[in-house]
Amino acid sequence: MSTKVKGYSLAITTSVTFGMIPLFAIPLKQMNFSFDTALFYRFMISAVMIGLYLVFTKMDLKVTRKELGTLIFLGVVYSCSSEFLFLGYDYMSAGVASTILFMYPVMVALIMGFGFKEKISRIVWIAILLAFSGVMVLNGSGDGKMSPLGLLIILLSTLSYAVYMVLVNKSNVRNMQGIKITFYSIAFSSLFFLFKSFIRGTFQAIPSVEVAINISLFGLITTAISLITLVYSIKLIGSTPTAILGSMEPMVAVAISVILFHEAFTLNLAVGIVLVMTAVVLTILSDNLEKWFSHAKNLIQK
Repeated sequence: MSTKVKGYSLAITTSVTFGMIPLFAIPLKQMNFSFDTALFYRFMISAVMIGLYLVFTKMDLKVTRKELGTLIFLGVVYSCSSEFLFLGYDYMSAGVASTILFMYPVMVALIMGFGFKEKISRIVWIAILLAFSGVMVLNGSGDGKMSPLGLLIILLSTLSYAVYMVLVNKSNVRNMQGIKITFYSIAFSSLFFLFKSFIRGTFQAIPSVEVAINISLFGLITTAISLITLVYSIKLIGSTPTAILGSMEPMVAVAISVILFHEAFTLNLAVGIVLVMTAVVLTILSDNLEKWFSHAKNLIQK
């Protein structure tokens, strides 16, 4: 198997496994299992799995005190994204929630533009317009308009993940290997949810084998496997193709929601997904597209 085929296969695996979050999250909510506890177990299991992988690959896990402080903060921000997404499932279909969450590259572009004074290109502005148009279309994808509170909660999830991505690239851990940052982030996320569940008095022991299997697969598939395959796909084919193939995530989430949980697949949902996915791909390719347009313009002028 060639390097490119391996890379694309791993990128698709990453996309599909990330998109499978509703497959495990929704049944846990239907069982009335504490989502704080569920997320603690999810991140604990995945942290153990990735930690074993890092030990096996003999990666140095030492960090400085300043880096440790940053990593703890990253863990809290990552936790907020997961918590808001889980809460959002109470207000809208998992497919719609996952599609809106997938807007995070557009949010990153906005943060970089307004927070770090980076120039926002014309293509990115078009992408932003498409993304928010997609959200407005998704607003009418279910039985009536979605709850404004639900939309706000999912946008907070998207924003939290975008902030996490910006901090990873702008903080004192930016030169640290991605998988190492991820390990510490999810480890501190598990501690965050453990602490939160004890403070709120919602911590639950795993009540049955069914719940244990569900939570174990939740942590293994949607976190550990997806993050490890992400690292290797980026190494083999680069970040841009990997990110573009990530557009399969909301499609997988929507398919699971429609097929397994009998959520309606409407025209609004289809159009909203296309608009958001187009916006994300344009954002990812914006630099390359700007160079191409500039080169084409120069050729025409000559």
